[in-house]
Amino acid sequence: MSASLSFRVGDKVVYPNHGVGVIEHIASRAVGDTCQDYYLLKIESSNLRVMIPFTNVASVGMRALTQARELALILTYLQEPPAALGPADWKWRFKENSDKMRAGSLAQIAEVLKNLVQLHQTKPLSFREKKMLDRAVMLLTGEMASAKNMPVEDALALLQETLAHATLVLPPLDPDTEHA
Repeated sequence: MSASLSFRVGDKVVYPNHGVGVIEHIASRAVGDTCQDYYLLKIESSNLRVMIPFTNVASVGMRALTQARELALILTYLQEPPAALGPADWKWRFKENSDKMRAGSLAQIAEVLKNLVQLHQTKPLSFREKKMLDRAVMLLTGEMASAKNMPVEDALALLQETLAHATLVLPPLDPDTEHA
């Protein structure tokens, strides 16, 4: 059985760069001469509905929620003292961070978040990097909340507490970024 067939209605999954979604429906649809199976996801943070053909699950990076064990490793990483900052040229840094965000791995999102918080403590972030940081916070706290079965506000508080162990302070979030 392929990974795409292992999801069921009601399962929570992660749709990269959009966050946690719930599979509301699994159906078939005629596309030309063929019939294609797909998932209908409802993204929790935005109520966006997305149709994902089974054949595209791997290519779009849809995955199951991060397990508690991996989540614990990510939280441990976030509370470790920060390493040296990455590329000084913001264009290269932004491209590298964008690639990590698109990959959809929670560990890579946490890496982007930690690097941007660290950078923010040395100088103001560019508009685009601030938006990326807000998005990383939304994706990380959304998945943490779902994986730990807690409100997003509690996941945000846990994230702030975790970063404080590394003497990092999360900057104020943009109120226009969806955090639910």
